[in-house]
Amino acid sequence: MKTFDKAMRNTYAPHTDFGFLLGAIPSNPKAIPSNIDMVIERRNKFFIGEWKRPNEEISMGQKILLKALAKMPNFFVYVIEGWSTKNETVVNGIYRLQNNLLRKVGKGKEDLRDIYCSWYNSVEGK
Repeated sequence: MKTFDKAMRNTYAPHTDFGFLLGAIPSNPKAIPSNIDMVIERRNKFFIGEWKRPNEEISMGQKILLKALAKMPNFFVYVIEGWSTKNETVVNGIYRLQNNLLRKVGKGKEDLRDIYCSWYNSVEGK
């Protein structure tokens, strides 16, 4: 059985470690939750942002999760290549997940801010 610290797929990303749930579902013992880095709800519409550092892979389980969310009509799913800390934010690319495909829709903090505001305004009917 894996130890808790081995369940973290990326030791550089500080996330909640769900390793304690490994084996909890006997029919799928490898099933553990995934975290989502960014989510906002407005008027029953959801903006999801998953941040990945350059060359950081999306796990198979997270791919399945994000694709399933993107198929739902009220979910807008983005993968953001970059990072954001207290001291620095870098956005190398912004990708929208639709129809099981990632399509680049922008890069840089300003593009992300514009996409986010555009989503919010569209939900508000503006």
